[in-house]
Amino acid sequence: MLDVAEPKEQEERTLVARAVKRDREAFGLLYDRHVTRVYRHVYYMVGNPAEAEDLTAQAFLQAWKAIERYQVRGAPFVSWLMRIAHNLGVSHLRSRKPSAELPETLIDRSRDGNPAEVLQRNADGERVRDAILRLRDEHRRVIILRFVEDLDYREVAEIVGKSVPAVRVIQHRALKALRQQMLLQEEREAAANA
Repeated sequence: MLDVAEPKEQEERTLVARAVKRDREAFGLLYDRHVTRVYRHVYYMVGNPAEAEDLTAQAFLQAWKAIERYQVRGAPFVSWLMRIAHNLGVSHLRSRKPSAELPETLIDRSRDGNPAEVLQRNADGERVRDAILRLRDEHRRVIILRFVEDLDYREVAEIVGKSVPAVRVIQHRALKALRQQMLLQEEREAAANA
């Protein structure tokens, strides 16, 4: 049976094959395709734009250094990049000292719309992000990859090194734990306001 890949997937495979042979232009095109996704993933983990930019750059640098060892395993190339970025983010979080900066989500850069609505939307997003960050590492990782990065089960399984059924179970448990975290957070806020 012939491999009839989508044109975009075939183009990606060609770029990856060229990059593995140390073609800088091909790797640059892969960078352009995936930098936003990798940055978003790291930013969601660390919550600081400057740190996320640094970690994203480090992820691509590590990927370039290790590109010759990359192997196609059925998941997209971006899955490999996300694994590198995630590992860097975890290492960074373990070594990070507390910061006194305002969270980026509290700063309204848009200047559009109703300020009260923007503030409420940012506060809601911050509550969800805080609850996700309180989850166990495995749960947090699957939630971020599935719902922030919008990866499918197969891609997530490749990144976390688990089977697709195992990822489904982890996701189910993670969503249950996330609901519990959100309820606890609401109870704490209600007690603080009482």
